[in-house]
Amino acid sequence: EGLDIPEVSLVAILDADKEGFLRSPRSLIQTIGRAARNANGEVFMYADRITDAMRVAIDETNRRRELQAKYNEEHGITPKTIQKAVASSDPHAAAAADYFPVSLGPSGEDAGASKAERIASLRAEMLLAAEGLDFEKAARLRDQAHALEGTAAPSPGPRPTRGRGRSNRPPRR
Repeated sequence: EGLDIPEVSLVAILDADKEGFLRSPRSLIQTIGRAARNANGEVFMYADRITDAMRVAIDETNRRRELQAKYNEEHGITPKTIQKAVASSDPHAAAAADYFPVSLGPSGEDAGASKAERIASLRAEMLLAAEGLDFEKAARLRDQAHALEGTAAPSPGPRPTRGRGRSNRPPRR
C-alpha cells in the first residue's frame, strides 16, 4: 500500500479528473481508503468532470461502506479511529540509532588489553559482522581499528570521469 497514515481525517485529491496511473480506479480507491481508517474521515476530489475511474472508485467505496455498516450492525461494532503510534518527525532519529560512542582509550573490559589486542578484537568482530551481512557495523569497526592504528581508512578511490577525459576545447554553445 505505501500510505500508512492512520491519523489522516481529510484526503484531498487535486486534479482527480486527470488521466494517469495515480488516477486509476485502484489508486483512487487506495487513496480514499486512507481516510476510511479515521471515523471522521472525509475525501474531497477536485475535478471539472467525473471520469470513469472516479465513478468506479466512488461506487466501490459506497459498496464497501454499505457492507461494512451491515457487518458492524450485525456484530455490535462502533467504528473508531485506528490508534497507532506516530513515527518520529525527526529525520535524524533513525540514523542516530546506528551510531554509538567509541572510546579509543583503555576502559572497561579492554582496560588490560594492549592496543594490538584491541585492534585484533575489533577486526575479529568486524569479520563476524561481515559474515552476518551487517556491512555497516563492519565498516564502523574497520574505521575504529584504523583510528586505533593511527591510519585513515582507505578512500574509495578516484571518481570516474565522463568520456575519455577532459579536452582543452572550450564548451559548446
